[in-house]
Amino acid sequence: MNKIELHESILNNSQMTFARSGGNGGQNVNKVNTKVHLVLAVSNIGGISEEERDRIRIKLSSILNKEDCLFLDVDDERYQERNREIALARLENRIVQALVIPKKRKPTKPTKASKERKLKLKKIRSEVKKNRQKVW
Repeated sequence: MNKIELHESILNNSQMTFARSGGNGGQNVNKVNTKVHLVLAVSNIGGISEEERDRIRIKLSSILNKEDCLFLDVDDERYQERNREIALARLENRIVQALVIPKKRKPTKPTKASKERKLKLKKIRSEVKKNRQKVW
């Protein structure tokens, strides 16, 4: 994955439409289109291999539509330009996170000392509970 090429392709190939948005803005909220609806076709993402495209399709299936496009809505701020920047940053971040391959977990066994500590704590707990009982 080439992050610079990825960033450039997101900037150049994404399509944005703007709409009126609820939330902060006072009376201005009914006059200005501040909400950003960003759409990016997975096939237009540059700087990634075909295997990485498939990984994006699997990991980001919740924001993928039938036309194989990623979509994102942002209406966090009062300003269209700020929402636009947030949308681009979020989409890039989601793509980068989807491409991270988690490390395989190596199964380990508890050490002898940890087993002994566990038994010691269990014995102490047992004594505490035993001391709570009534003496007959």
